[in-house]
Amino acid sequence: MDLHIIKHSELFSTTGQIGTENLSDIAAAGYKSIICNRPDSEDRGRHASSNELAAACEKFGLEFSYLPADATHLSKEHGAALRRLLITMPPPILAFCRTGVRSTNIFRLANLTEDSVPVIQTEEPSDKLQQFEVVIVGAGAAGIAVAASLLRRAPNIQIAMIDPASQHYYQPAWTLVGGGAYDYKKTVRPMASVIPERTQWLQQAVTEFLPDHNRIRLDNGNLIAYQQLIVCPGLRLAWEKIEGLEQTLGQNGVTSNYRYDLAPYTWLLVSQLKQGTAIFSQPAMPVKCAGAPQKAMYLSCDHWLRSGMLNKIKVEFHSAGTVLFGVAAFVPPLMRYIQKYKAQLVFESNLVKVDGDRKLAWFDVKDASGNIVRQEKTFDLLHVVPPQVAPDALRNSALANLDGWCEVDPATLRHVRYRNVFALGDVSSTANAKTVAAIRKQAVVVATNLLAACAGQALSANYDGYGACPLTVEKGKVILAEFGYGGKLLPTFPLDPTVARRSNWLLKTKVLPWVYWTLMLKGREWLTKSSTSGKNS
Repeated sequence: MDLHIIKHSELFSTTGQIGTENLSDIAAAGYKSIICNRPDSEDRGRHASSNELAAACEKFGLEFSYLPADATHLSKEHGAALRRLLITMPPPILAFCRTGVRSTNIFRLANLTEDSVPVIQTEEPSDKLQQFEVVIVGAGAAGIAVAASLLRRAPNIQIAMIDPASQHYYQPAWTLVGGGAYDYKKTVRPMASVIPERTQWLQQAVTEFLPDHNRIRLDNGNLIAYQQLIVCPGLRLAWEKIEGLEQTLGQNGVTSNYRYDLAPYTWLLVSQLKQGTAIFSQPAMPVKCAGAPQKAMYLSCDHWLRSGMLNKIKVEFHSAGTVLFGVAAFVPPLMRYIQKYKAQLVFESNLVKVDGDRKLAWFDVKDASGNIVRQEKTFDLLHVVPPQVAPDALRNSALANLDGWCEVDPATLRHVRYRNVFALGDVSSTANAKTVAAIRKQAVVVATNLLAACAGQALSANYDGYGACPLTVEKGKVILAEFGYGGKLLPTFPLDPTVARRSNWLLKTKVLPWVYWTLMLKGREWLTKSSTSGKNS
């Protein structure tokens, strides 16, 4: 079954959109009833209607109920209606909407009706409740930086940081590793060495956000209570969305700079390739560091050009998008490098399947008529950037928007519905580039605004959407793309930002790693000034 089903108990589960073709698998999985929470009119009715599903369910012996709900206007009435269905419909029950989030939230409303006990009990934690002033979910760049910034302003604040990882990575250097320009061992340190002092580290994973009760649930079953919550667990690399990819990564010429252990393999492949076809892929946005897919191509092509091999290698860049780079000012200088390296650009081409043993890759390509056509490609080197999604615990929570990201005000970074929740980094719903440079400024905004909220003051710090993408167009030169919301150019230095410079290479390879480990993770806020406002969202 292709559906991603979230099991809330033995009797109730939720999932995203289903079609009539899924019903046989659903019945075979033991479900007895289906509840549709997606209005027929949503998405202009391009999904299966409730009438179509009801008729098809009858053929498979499944009961069907239609309980439509607008994702932005859920109410206690929806919860009460679901309670009645939970009592009258035979279990186990599967409810669905577009993504599953809406159905999950209605289920929570059903179990939170006043003066009632849950209709379907969920598991209770075994240990005592732990409570903290501030809980930070995630100890990546965002979590460490915001904790350090908070402690810089309020040294006695009580902070718990939750992250299961034992290592901390400086991911921006992995592109350099894949280009043979950086030692991968310098990109990792023990997590314990970067957790700020006076911060309690809980080395667990979060499985559930319960913002209506100011709690989160850990993978060991324990509940953690908070007064303020900061959500920054980082996004999830969805390797499984490309058929066959996980089975061949790190072998058969298939690699990715998006993983610590694979970036050195990228350089091994690049340095050994003498002729053939090299394909670089980019999935649909959002991805962290949107320039990274093409940076892998530029550094590879530069090596082949310098070694006299480029004329024997066919280079293709397949992007699921429609443009080379999202900020128009940087497209002309990047196109000059595309022409220099004689790379073939293929837009609206999405990698969907890989057979490493046979050196074959399949792309879904939109043709001139708007139809999706699957094309088969042979390769000698395939650099893959996987689709990227919010972690399941966030995506299936009341904190998420329709796309699964933590829904915050784009300026203050406070949640639009839960006033004691903030988010930053890759999982926030803000429309900025998902980069460490963005986090460097977001951390200061969140720390400032969280403490203002605790003091009952207006939120004075505003994030302007700043992000930076040092585009390594050749070994020794970088185009430093800095921009904010709407693609507004926000250069730090008084130089033409569209020009590739050696000084930017030194910034990328020497200065920024030092800034990260020595300043950013220590609460030393270099070039992090944000705009201010009296806004209190």
